[in-house]
Amino acid sequence: MTTTDVFHHDVPAESDFGYAQAIRSGDLIHVSGQLSLDEEGAFRHAEDLAAQLRVTYTNIDKVLDHYGVTRNQIVSQTLYVVNLLRNADAVAAGNRAYFGGHHPVSTVVGVSELTFPGQLVEIGCVVDTGLAA
Repeated sequence: MTTTDVFHHDVPAESDFGYAQAIRSGDLIHVSGQLSLDEEGAFRHAEDLAAQLRVTYTNIDKVLDHYGVTRNQIVSQTLYVVNLLRNADAVAAGNRAYFGGHHPVSTVVGVSELTFPGQLVEIGCVVDTGLAA
């Protein structure tokens, strides 16, 4: 039987939109799109891609910490980026800084807009807890 474990940041958007930040099903953890939200769920750093990436990856780390896993166990990620052609180099730099020598599969999608005015990036991922940390 597969067990599940659901994680929430306990921010208003979770109940407003009806979603969890992550759910564990067996060895996999599916992480919802993370973004530059603070502890109260307010969007921060409009139009500042570098700052948004830092907060977004910090929020991913909070999810990983809950499950006792590391970023080296992320097997895939999907990044949604506003103005991808203009922001591709900064996104790549932020990704390299976060993952170091680890290279999960990645899909980067250019989009015209995201949920919040000034939001430039959102990142979802899948974690395999069976991989060595």
